[in-house]
Amino acid sequence: MSPAETDAAALRLIDRPGGIRIGYRVAGDGPLVILIASTGRCAAELRPLAEALNRHGFRVARPEPRGIAPSVGPMTGVTFHDFAADFAAVIEAERAAGTGLPAIVAGHAYGTWIARTLASDRPDLIDGVVLLASGARAWPAHLSAAITAINDPATAPQDRLAALRLGFFAEGNDATEWLDGWHPAVVASQRAARAATAQEDWWSTGVAPILDLMGGADPFRPAGSERELVDEFGPRVTAAAVEGASHAMPAEKPDEAAAAIAAWWRGLHP
Repeated sequence: MSPAETDAAALRLIDRPGGIRIGYRVAGDGPLVILIASTGRCAAELRPLAEALNRHGFRVARPEPRGIAPSVGPMTGVTFHDFAADFAAVIEAERAAGTGLPAIVAGHAYGTWIARTLASDRPDLIDGVVLLASGARAWPAHLSAAITAINDPATAPQDRLAALRLGFFAEGNDATEWLDGWHPAVVASQRAARAATAQEDWWSTGVAPILDLMGGADPFRPAGSERELVDEFGPRVTAAAVEGASHAMPAEKPDEAAAAIAAWWRGLHP
């Protein structure tokens, strides 16, 4: 799959101090959704989810993270706060363009940590937070090892495919499209940023309502972890699951994920 091909969403660029440029694509009308991609993955692959959200009446922006063209910026010595500031600039640019609409930040997997950081750092910008396939507080170590193997050029294709099926794709879903599209330098930068950011900086996730949207077969959410956020944050959190999906849920089931987001938002704003 080549998600960037024939992408009808408008490409926009934001220049920030420090040699930072953030590129993003945006389309649709209605409440603004910022989609943040997973570890080492490009936002372009979230196009099917974005287009499904457009059909539900949302305006969707897909910024590329630093290190994936056209986005550039320092890749070392950075934290979650730096990445969150990049995406906050996208919301500010959209509001400056005259949308004046509510903003929802939706992160996938690793992107959920950045979404939570953005909601914590800039609660003035965020009206809702969607956690797409967020990991539990703790998950089996072999899943992190699978991510490392996938990003290692020395890993044989069949072993990379096995790692994808183990950690990211539910049985019956096609994992081959994720054999490509990994950016090892971005993975390294993002992992270093995680190590450099205190969990208490972002764990509270600001003050906005939260949708914890899980893959029904996601090994990063082992049995017993499904209500972790509900138990901690109470009525701020709505927990839901997309059946037949794993950790790559937005790619596996984009229509179902979009429908769940739309139902949650309309429940908040009947």
